[in-house]
Amino acid sequence: MTTNANPLLDFSGLPRFDAVKPEHVAPAIHALLDENRKLIEQLLKPETPATWADFVQPMIDAGERMGRAWGVVGHLHGVMDVPEWREAYNALLPEISAFYAELGQNLELFGKYKALRESSEYATLTAAQKRIIDNEVRDFRLSGAELPDEQKPRFKEIAEELSALAAKFSENLLDATNAHAEWIEDEKLLSGLPEDVIAAARAAAERDGKAGWKFTLHAPSYIPVLQYADDRDFRARMYRAYATRASEFGKEEWNNTPLIEKILALRDEEARMLGYKTYAEVSLVPKMADTPAQVIQFLQDLAAKARPFAEKDVAELRTFAKEKLGLEQLESWDMSYASEKLKQERYAFSDEEVKQYFPEPKVIEGLFRVIQSLFQVKLEQDSASSWDPAVRFFKILRDGKLVGQFYLDLYARETKRGGAWMDEAITRRSVANGVQTPVAYLTCNFPAPVNDKPATFSHDDVITLFHETGHGLHHLLTQVDELPVSGIHGVEWDAVELPSQFMENFCWEWDVLQGMTAHSETGQPLPRDLYDKMIAAKNYQAGMMTLRQVEFSIFDLRIHSVPATESRDFMKILAAVRKEVAVVVPPEWNRFPQSFSHIFAGGYSAGYYSYKWAEVLSADAFAAFEEARAQKGAGASVLDAVTGSKFWQEILSVGGSRPALESFKAFRGREPSVDALLKHNGMVAA
Repeated sequence: MTTNANPLLDFSGLPRFDAVKPEHVAPAIHALLDENRKLIEQLLKPETPATWADFVQPMIDAGERMGRAWGVVGHLHGVMDVPEWREAYNALLPEISAFYAELGQNLELFGKYKALRESSEYATLTAAQKRIIDNEVRDFRLSGAELPDEQKPRFKEIAEELSALAAKFSENLLDATNAHAEWIEDEKLLSGLPEDVIAAARAAAERDGKAGWKFTLHAPSYIPVLQYADDRDFRARMYRAYATRASEFGKEEWNNTPLIEKILALRDEEARMLGYKTYAEVSLVPKMADTPAQVIQFLQDLAAKARPFAEKDVAELRTFAKEKLGLEQLESWDMSYASEKLKQERYAFSDEEVKQYFPEPKVIEGLFRVIQSLFQVKLEQDSASSWDPAVRFFKILRDGKLVGQFYLDLYARETKRGGAWMDEAITRRSVANGVQTPVAYLTCNFPAPVNDKPATFSHDDVITLFHETGHGLHHLLTQVDELPVSGIHGVEWDAVELPSQFMENFCWEWDVLQGMTAHSETGQPLPRDLYDKMIAAKNYQAGMMTLRQVEFSIFDLRIHSVPATESRDFMKILAAVRKEVAVVVPPEWNRFPQSFSHIFAGGYSAGYYSYKWAEVLSADAFAAFEEARAQKGAGASVLDAVTGSKFWQEILSVGGSRPALESFKAFRGREPSVDALLKHNGMVAA
């Protein structure tokens, strides 16, 4: 296989984004599929012993090449979703899905892993290697390896179809999001909107060669309209367009409703083939939580504790909206607007005012300072080819040695899927000449700079950036040399959010914010009185927000726990969940599930509760830093290097090489407690 001709087959260093083109995808992936299939044939011969060196290591090596090449394709499909890349990705997706489904069902391969687990060599393996073997045996069972031969083709068919449906779900959502624009020609309708949002809307209209202002359903445009636009009809139109994306209210070919029904039916069929009652049970096998009932109990307990706070939040908002804003009936498109106005009145500041203190260069500098202080590493600009001129590249050094590198892609683009995420480009592992250093992608959708001024970020944007960086650190600071449990690999899904949510806490610390703020006009750092107002407002509507997350989590578990004999009308199930936990119910025509990518296209199926589950872990982990500061006394920083070192060693460095609960207990010296989360969210009764 020549690497020069096809950049996707060059694994000698970083991905060659300057050279890779859609036409490289099919030949590269076909070559790798052939290579993997030939290798497996060889490994399954009786003369190949079931040992780590002869069997497992070659499997890992070949699997990594496939993962890296397909990872580049998947990444470009996400950040540059132009027709050519979409076509190249979708053309090969069925073959990739089929290959992994075949692999997971291969009884002979499964037999070799079991033979190794039962051999005398197993006892001599490292803890990480044992965990890899144990995970493989578990995953073979979940992939249908033990199914009767006559059922395997159907199981494989399901896996392929689910992959295709997930990709289509994302594409429909992006297409439906891109299709809607609000063209504003009357300047009066812009009343209340921040200047930078108006400037961005003007620039968007100019790019399309039109007069006036163009507003879209992408977050940097949509969210400020809902939050600040004084014109209620404008907000209502935008809300309705957003809330009905990819549903029966738009173009039929973008309607995700039939896709959801198909996805749920296929997941249910898959679960029953594996001998489980529901898909939710299957989803929890590799997670920290044991049963759906345990998770529902956790969520209901959390809802019960949050409910009094949420009811108070919504009652105050309704009273304020009626008395101060003249809104007799608070509608869904009024919620963000009224909340922002009440927040401004109560705490005497606005998100827009705060935003002026977070220009991008200072935010990046502040983020890097946190990482450098906590983990005693150095971050420096580096160079690499990328998929967009705005993407930057950095390296992490410790004692002058390279630890890892990452791409930073911050701005929203029409060809980029929404949201924010971390993904891996290269994973740490032992190689012939030492250790392969990890590389990550950190991707966000923030407003881009307008007119050569640096972009300014809302405090929520800053939190998002810290969150994704937490995932990145989990991947980049691992010290595990076995790829399948290195970094985020092999970490239980409901613990994978621990480092990301942990990092968010630093965005609320005075000694952190002082060094990462400078007013976009004056250059002055964030004033202490404004910071005090932010802290006072930190848990503003925390009760409502908690119940919203609980609502999504219970909905996710319920739709994946419907027995085959019962109706799987997901809109009815959502209505029932809202009746049970929500304090604010959106209009009947709201089609939230049709854009719920996390569970239908993003790996969180029957696992969305992980955010709240991991938030308990992260709040408790952060409390260790607060305790260290308290011990040092007044004026001490929360950026405690000793606690940071322990967090790195016990949580970040071990990756998936041991159970997450063991890692947490090694860091905290005890099991996690929900009290820290309630305290951090201001939901502890005075």
